[in-house]
Amino acid sequence: MNFVLSDLLPVLPEVFALTMACVILIADLLIRQNGRMVTYLLVQLTLLGCSLIIVGTHENGVVYAFHDMFVDDLMSDMLKLLTCLALSMMLVYSRLYLTARGLFTGEFMVLVLFALLGMMVMISANNFLTLYLGLELLSLSLYTIVALQRDSSVAIEAAMKYFVLGALASSLLLYGMSMLYGATGTLELGAVTEAIQTGVADRNLQVFGLVFVVCGLAFKFGVVPFHMWVPDVYQGAPTAVTMLIGSAPKLAAFAFATRILVEGLQPLVQHWSGMLIILAIASMALGNITAIAQTNLKRMFAYSTITHMGFLMLGLLSGSIEGYGASMFYAVVYVLMSLGAFGMIMLLSRAEGFEADTLNDFKGLSRRSPWLAFMMLLLMFSMAGVPPTVGFYAKFSVLNAVVHAGHIWLAVVAVLLSLIGAFYYLRIVKLMYFDPPESHVPITVSSDTALLISVNGLGVLLLGLLPGALMAVCAVSVQQSLLLR
Repeated sequence: MNFVLSDLLPVLPEVFALTMACVILIADLLIRQNGRMVTYLLVQLTLLGCSLIIVGTHENGVVYAFHDMFVDDLMSDMLKLLTCLALSMMLVYSRLYLTARGLFTGEFMVLVLFALLGMMVMISANNFLTLYLGLELLSLSLYTIVALQRDSSVAIEAAMKYFVLGALASSLLLYGMSMLYGATGTLELGAVTEAIQTGVADRNLQVFGLVFVVCGLAFKFGVVPFHMWVPDVYQGAPTAVTMLIGSAPKLAAFAFATRILVEGLQPLVQHWSGMLIILAIASMALGNITAIAQTNLKRMFAYSTITHMGFLMLGLLSGSIEGYGASMFYAVVYVLMSLGAFGMIMLLSRAEGFEADTLNDFKGLSRRSPWLAFMMLLLMFSMAGVPPTVGFYAKFSVLNAVVHAGHIWLAVVAVLLSLIGAFYYLRIVKLMYFDPPESHVPITVSSDTALLISVNGLGVLLLGLLPGALMAVCAVSVQQSLLLR
């Protein structure tokens, strides 16, 4: 493979992220233990630099690099920008939390950057090998971050479960990709589509490979029946790590699924859409029903994530540009809501190691801090899909795409299951406003975190009142990226 200098421009954000990760890793060795703020600021500057490079190198249309293994288009640029923003917010929320627990280290910061690199490669991959490379880079970074709290047996157990099940899912995905390669004779997604359309590919082998690929994707989304790792990892990992797992990687997972299913296996839509229907219904049903019985907030949000990923799949299975845009909009909105919800848990967690991760910890929050209670109310309303928050419009756009695809019964089932799920979100609101507080310890919030949680909560409301701009951006980015090929 000959190296072409023009290939560097589309991958410049990835090159910058990798370079800065190596620089910060070395520079951190020279920084004293009490000077980790320098490392933190370098990581934030890296995220800002990646965002500026993404904007500065954007070109109209679709640009391929490295012999069509890498693609730079509007959808990839949008998702990369949102990924950088989500990681930056995660670091602001978790700074004091990590410091109090001895996890505010250079290792954590560098692993976050390597996870960012893996996500950006996943988002722009146009080849099975590139997709798998990005996925494994992200997965290995997350496995390590979960186990970073070495003195916590719960975190180590969660990391082991995550690693073992993740390795199983990766092997399923890789086996499915190998069968598709055997059926089509190519690893490039566009060529796979062409081989299937022209009838060159072996029909039985490609469908068999598709099953394994969908199983691997289902694990990465954390949908039923491949959800076993989600509750244990969410509960066992430190809350800052849980926030990381539950936010930005969902954007990469959406891109990953879109690249494989829509760009690579679109001719087999009648096969994979049926599989996604089963996964979506099972996820929404089990996630909502099981979440009702949870008293641990992180575990409850884990089952909530399973439900939301089932909803996201509804847009993908519609098989239309409208549905893909709705799924992207839903993924963006979910990441925003997830950041705020886990950020609130960390705000209420105290420096001496107290974790505010149970329902009782939110009792009487309106009396201790009316503003924080109002922010949590907006976030819970949005997760439940109550208007006028943006969560309502996210669900509505997905259901609208499902109805237009002719699956009216599926939309009815999704609405009924959403009504069940509204209970455990509204229960938190009831505890905050109608129950007496169990603790009267003052809530201390740093100025940057207070500003961010306010912007996060009010953003959920503002985007709900004016959802058109974000919805249009998601629709246009998906449409241009998928049609200009």
